[in-house]
Amino acid sequence: MATTQTQVWDAREAAAMQDILRRQQDSFHAELPVSVASRRDRLNRGLKLLLENVDGFVGAMSEDFGHRSKEQSEITDIMSSIKSFKHTLKHFEGWMRPETRPMDFPLWLLGARAHIEYQPKGVVGIIAPWNFPVVLTFSPLANVLGAGNRAMIKPSEFTPATSELMKTLIAKYFAPEEVAVITGGPEVGKAFSELAFDHMIFTGGTAVAKHVMAAAAKNLVPLTLELGGKSPTIISKSADIASATDRVALGKMMNAGQICLAPDYMMVPPESEAAVVAGLQAAVAKQYPTLLANPDYTSVINGKNRDRLESLVADARAKGANVIVVNPGNEDFSGANTNKMPLHIIQNVTDDMAVMQEEIFGPLLPIKTYDSPSEAIDYVNSHARPLALYWFGTDAAEERTYLDRTVSGGVTVNDVIFHIAVEDLPFGGVGPSGMGSYHGLEGFRTFSHAKSIYKQPKLDLAAIAGFKPPYGDKTKKALAKELKA
Repeated sequence: MATTQTQVWDAREAAAMQDILRRQQDSFHAELPVSVASRRDRLNRGLKLLLENVDGFVGAMSEDFGHRSKEQSEITDIMSSIKSFKHTLKHFEGWMRPETRPMDFPLWLLGARAHIEYQPKGVVGIIAPWNFPVVLTFSPLANVLGAGNRAMIKPSEFTPATSELMKTLIAKYFAPEEVAVITGGPEVGKAFSELAFDHMIFTGGTAVAKHVMAAAAKNLVPLTLELGGKSPTIISKSADIASATDRVALGKMMNAGQICLAPDYMMVPPESEAAVVAGLQAAVAKQYPTLLANPDYTSVINGKNRDRLESLVADARAKGANVIVVNPGNEDFSGANTNKMPLHIIQNVTDDMAVMQEEIFGPLLPIKTYDSPSEAIDYVNSHARPLALYWFGTDAAEERTYLDRTVSGGVTVNDVIFHIAVEDLPFGGVGPSGMGSYHGLEGFRTFSHAKSIYKQPKLDLAAIAGFKPPYGDKTKKALAKELKA
């Protein structure tokens, strides 16, 4: 069979990635142990890169999206990345300290000692998504560098301007043996995921994650998967409707709903549904009086994703849903040369609708009614475990019930999304919404190997304990003591 030019090029790309990986691994091994000074230097360079290139990143992201709010990009991508680096710089030296572990009697009395040292793993592969292309690269990178590792980064091909800028800047601030960026399409991504990293973190959709996990399994690469899913927002009978809907609108309209943590659907008591819909409409109108020319409102990433969202709306309508388009300025979206899309509130939803079966990732918000907390909890638990759960209310006992009886990656009470903003809280999913976590101490430990170290004293402890042949009465006495309740 003839070899095509594409196949030759793919082979060259794969060989180039293998070479970078080998160089990073060799450089890592030559540097061990990775000092505090070296880690601090790399973290400071990463922070400097972000601080000196705010406008460049903001402009590139807006170019990639067709339009993206400048302030939103500064808040969600730049500020949040900077927070991750500053937090790691403040704490990583403390996280590095060996941790003494207690031992069974009488080992410690006889001079034995045990502790854990957190050692860098080596080279970490970072596969980042398009929806928040800067923070979902640099936030894990802060943990990776703080833990003393090298990194290879594969940004999304759907944000080419941002990805190319990132590649240029990383090459300016870091040697390729420290951090390198690999750009390209799905075939490059596939080859990247098959590299024998010492750890890999993937942020993206569940379907792609299955392929990444299968590729990593070939080399037994440990994985952190940050996925998504259908995060429920539950409005309790005790909730302040005006406050709740204002906060849900803010979270749902941010980045045009293209957030893994976005409130994916709402569950409300039947008697509160009309007030919830009215509250959402009022909140959107206050935050975004217009949409098409509004610099604060971000576009859907591309025509393909907008078509997908419109097909979800069409499917819901065809199956009996009531759709309310929240268009405060009464603008004509059909004639606009843009992928901007208004919020669609979808009522009377049923589980056979596609909008209730897949992660939405856009400005569509289904509303489902429930009669009791048990009914809402049973509904959440009968579906895949979500990345987040949001509960609004003032009833402390009911709040505790939801926290105890549901399983989700994280929870925000009386708001949405905000738990990710706390650097000291681990961020991650559970089951189909993810595997493992990062941020703060947990991120440092995710990208570190907890090496167990035991130091034996000069005494022959095996003989003293009776566990050294020839076995005899001392052995029987020791076993009799241990082999009982």
